[in-house]
This record gives sequence, structure tokens and C-alpha cells, in this order.
Amino acid sequence: METVLKILIGIIAIEHLYFMYFEMFAWETIGKKTFKSLPENLFKPTKGLAANQGLYNGFLAAGLIWTFFISDIIWSKNIALFFLTCVAVAGIYGAISASRKIFIIQALPAIIAIIYLVIIA
Repeated sequence: METVLKILIGIIAIEHLYFMYFEMFAWETIGKKTFKSLPENLFKPTKGLAANQGLYNGFLAAGLIWTFFISDIIWSKNIALFFLTCVAVAGIYGAISASRKIFIIQALPAIIAIIYLVIIA
């Protein structure tokens, strides 16, 4: 993979590691600051749901990080394409179902990386 693609994938992976952290371990602190539209009294009862969602974000990050360790270029790109597509779909769904801001934060970087992967790399 080319350097630019690795940087894009790395940024997206770090972003999802951060999502995992605050959804699994800091839902009642960082979560409140991030999701201001949710009533404050919902954070404690939804802590388990957020942790589950955080776990999925951790899996996405792990899949993206895995691409750095695959020596076969074709396989590395295929795995990257799969996980970037998962991130983009999750971001699009989140934008439709929760907040349009999710499209900018999650889906758009993945879509840019997908375009770069398919067209340029």
C-alpha cells in the first residue's frame, strides 16, 4: 500500500480506537460531551449498549490495523477495502438514524480512503 493510503487508514483506525475507548470506558463522561442531544439521565442505563457499540468500533480498528501486517499487497488492499466499506456503511447508517454529523466524522474519511484505494493505489 502507498504511504497516503496507510496514513488515511491509520487515521480512521485511530478514530475508531477513540470511539471504542469512550463508548466502552468513558460513556458517562466523554459520551455526555459528545452526544449532547441525549438526555443526561440516559447515559447510565445505556452504558452497556454503548460498550457493545464500542466493541464493534474496536473490531473495525483492528481490521484496519491488520492491513498493515499483511505482506501480500492484493490481500492487504482487499482487507482494507472490506473494513473501510464497513466503516462507511456504519457511518452512513449513523447519519441517517442518529446524526448527520456522523457522516462527516465517520463515513466521509472512509469513502475518501475507498476512492483512493480503488482509483489511485
